[in-house]
Amino acid sequence: MSFPLLTATAALPAAGAILTAAVPAARRTAAKWLALLFSVATLALAAVVAVRFEPGGARYQLTESHAWIEDFGVRYQLGVDGIGVALIALTALLIPFVIAAGWHDADPLETRSTRWRPTQGFFALILMVEAMVIISFEATDVFLFYVFFEAMLIPMYFLIGGFGDRAHSGTDDNAAAQRSYAAVKFLLYNLVGGLIMLAAVIGLYVVTHTFSLTEIADLRAAGKIDMATNTERLLFLGFFFAFAVKAPLWPLHTWLPNAMGEATAPVAVLITAVVDKVGTFAMLRFCLQLFPEASKWATPVILVLALISIVYGALLAVGQRDIKRLVAYASISHFGFIILGIFAMTTQGQSGATLYMVNHGLSTAALMLVAGFLISRRGSRLIADYGGVQKVAPVLAGTFLIGGLATLSLPGLAPFVSEFLVLVGTFARYPVVGVIATFGIVLAALYTLVLYQRTMTGPVKEEVRAMPDLRPRELLVVAPLIALLIFLGVFPKPLTEIVDPAVRHTMSDVQQHDPRPEVEAAK
Repeated sequence: MSFPLLTATAALPAAGAILTAAVPAARRTAAKWLALLFSVATLALAAVVAVRFEPGGARYQLTESHAWIEDFGVRYQLGVDGIGVALIALTALLIPFVIAAGWHDADPLETRSTRWRPTQGFFALILMVEAMVIISFEATDVFLFYVFFEAMLIPMYFLIGGFGDRAHSGTDDNAAAQRSYAAVKFLLYNLVGGLIMLAAVIGLYVVTHTFSLTEIADLRAAGKIDMATNTERLLFLGFFFAFAVKAPLWPLHTWLPNAMGEATAPVAVLITAVVDKVGTFAMLRFCLQLFPEASKWATPVILVLALISIVYGALLAVGQRDIKRLVAYASISHFGFIILGIFAMTTQGQSGATLYMVNHGLSTAALMLVAGFLISRRGSRLIADYGGVQKVAPVLAGTFLIGGLATLSLPGLAPFVSEFLVLVGTFARYPVVGVIATFGIVLAALYTLVLYQRTMTGPVKEEVRAMPDLRPRELLVVAPLIALLIFLGVFPKPLTEIVDPAVRHTMSDVQQHDPRPEVEAAK
């Protein structure tokens, strides 16, 4: 039997989480290095997955299939397409930076209410989230996917509620209450979505008698699945609702600003750059593949919701006074673009949406981590408490600017390519929707540049006069992300070659073809 590469890629961080949690309490530094070592080893395995994947080969590769719960037809079944490979690589790449950026975030504090913070638990939970996200990208059994789709909520709940941001303007008790509120809201929203999805998963099994994506595809091709129109639409809505909460899509988005605002900066990156991608990925893998007709039926409403997310998220970002909440609302706007690209039902739109998932992960990680370094120095998340930072910490200000320019999709940086493809793909089929979506680009420039102007330029405020510049560890976190943003902005081919064949398969699932431009014949 060949080496189970996909299992190993998910199992390695899970093993690292267990070993990190078992490190004695007095050996905090050893626990940090152990967690970082396992995250780097996972990145190496993810690189092997990417190298062994053949873009022109079978749809699902490196497959594994074993009996699990035979009485219910549940199998431990894994496989990756190009979209899964890209997102596994993104996850494995970001986790070492998240760990390095949060090196001191769980160190014990002197105050009574935070004395309990276990450093080992913080890093173990991060590795456990990584393991669950990776196996979610690999699962080709619907029930197996559902188990880890829900299970990842547990470590995220403790990361948000137990290890909150220390830069809080209120008392310790007030900060703890707000962290608890954000964690519970995150959990309840996603649990409700998951419970609705569970009903849809059961309904899917009743109709198809299997949870396997590949078996369902074969049965559909052979004409052996007789799914009534209303049944397909109801099942689609059950799946889509859960994914829209996770994504998040307006109006199911309200948990995200609270969660990102109260979490530490590295955990905020984990939320929006890693965990939330499972929702948009699942729309491509499950909604479109399992329910093609229902997906086309729901497209007009979903496009409207995506447009609202784009404009609404950007408008609220413009008016924010809190740096982290601004990034959260900007992410809601960006997820609107991703969902717009998915349901534009064009190859450019879906390729752009997949690239957007990767590029948004990189740009948001760069911006949020630098913002976290900034906030840790001043002890405040409020934009008004800063000013003139570029004069005392020019490297910090420069990296913050590049992260911000990537967020607004400046040409030459990676997000521009993906946003351009999404808009081109949308214009091809829904020109009015594409025109409205471009308004989000204008607003992105507004909130990003205003944020930079108010924090980095102008007179130097007394409170930031002694602010140190980025330290070597912080530079090691930020510099590779900025290098990737520039590299993929100039040369996106390594990603597009992997992603495009998977997108063509998805377009075939929904029986859609790119619209041809109507050109009037020359007279």
